[in-house]
Amino acid sequence: MMRFILPFIVFVILAAFLYVGLGLNPREVNSPLIDKPAPAFTLPQLHEPAKLFSPADMKGKVWLLNVWASWCVSCREEHPVLMELARQNIVPVYGLDYKDKNEDAELWLKKGGDPYVLSVSDADGRIGIDYGVYGVPETYVIDKQGVIRYKQIGPVTPQNLSEKILPLVAELQAK
Repeated sequence: MMRFILPFIVFVILAAFLYVGLGLNPREVNSPLIDKPAPAFTLPQLHEPAKLFSPADMKGKVWLLNVWASWCVSCREEHPVLMELARQNIVPVYGLDYKDKNEDAELWLKKGGDPYVLSVSDADGRIGIDYGVYGVPETYVIDKQGVIRYKQIGPVTPQNLSEKILPLVAELQAK
């Protein structure tokens, strides 16, 4: 009888971990970058490659960095939400075009509308690696000091925009 107790206890513990794990939302993966400075980069702008952009240019402003690509199906899902957000002019949205061809990205924005103040091209994905991108789309809320305060994995939806992102943006803008 005693030889069955230890395996039974191990089984119960593993079952409990599995039960808890299956209940978690995969879009809410804790990022090690939360409350840390946004990784620095300097990249050419998508529409004007002679001009450069760096997160340091945004010091003193709350802003969103949206990682997207023309080949991304989920990006098409969130695009109308970003277009509406841009129309409302609540917070500036900057784009990081991830592992994409500039021609494809420009054509996609021309067809669907461009919600970004500007986009930069991360053709080789190195900046995405620095930001811990799991896959596109991902959106980061960055505060006035250049610190990442929130990471949305997957498409921005009206619900997470109104319940999480915009309240956080309002709080950060008031500071």
